[in-house]
Amino acid sequence: MSGREAGHTPTESDPDTLEVAPGAAREKLEGWVPDLATPEELRTALERAFDYRGDVQITRKDGTKIEGYVFDRRRGRGLADSLVRLLPKDGGPKLAIAYGEIAALAFTGRDMAAGKSWEAWVQHYWEKKTAGESDISLQPEKLE
Repeated sequence: MSGREAGHTPTESDPDTLEVAPGAAREKLEGWVPDLATPEELRTALERAFDYRGDVQITRKDGTKIEGYVFDRRRGRGLADSLVRLLPKDGGPKLAIAYGEIAALAFTGRDMAAGKSWEAWVQHYWEKKTAGESDISLQPEKLE
């Protein structure tokens, strides 16, 4: 019996009757080394790096390489006053790197949001709910 039958009126707070919309399609960025020939290509790649849930490697124009997780970016009027902020993989202090210092970018780490983990979590949730369990608490997978 659906939530609309037997005089039940669905509400916005009733999770059993809400419409389920598919999530946004995710690009597979792991391993991608974007072409940064123009300022706009650099800006676009850094926006994707911000949305990426894995590590990236930034190569500065002086040749130094930093690998880490991009947690913030700030767009200014130009490349010199725009910057990306990351947590280095080696555990060092947070870094801010001006877009104008970036020569190359590579998506090196595993994207933690990619794959079927969300669908598996939802399926597991509904299996427990269908079995009549209440106070369902599903735990995430252990990280590597």
